[in-house]
Amino acid sequence: MIPPVGSIAPSALNGTSGLQPAGQTTTSETGEAFSALLGEAAASTVAKLNHAESVSLKALQGEAETREVVDAVMSAEQALQAAIAVRDKLVTAYLDISRMAI
Repeated sequence: MIPPVGSIAPSALNGTSGLQPAGQTTTSETGEAFSALLGEAAASTVAKLNHAESVSLKALQGEAETREVVDAVMSAEQALQAAIAVRDKLVTAYLDISRMAI
């Protein structure tokens, strides 16, 4: 029997791993993947902030051009704004869950 379309996991649509019914993905695997994703995003944001800081210090010493500083600071600002947006969404989701009636 052919399973309904709604039971196909979203990861199966990416083509990375054949068709997999939604019920076969365990909660712990999903939680670990989400945690790893957040960790990588946070590490990337910190790396961009550190890079912007080091380029700014090099510019003060006359070793970097203004354009490099602007590019690094703009990239760091975008990464920081994305991290803040994710944090705000997580806090909102937590508050929504905490307000749910049991």
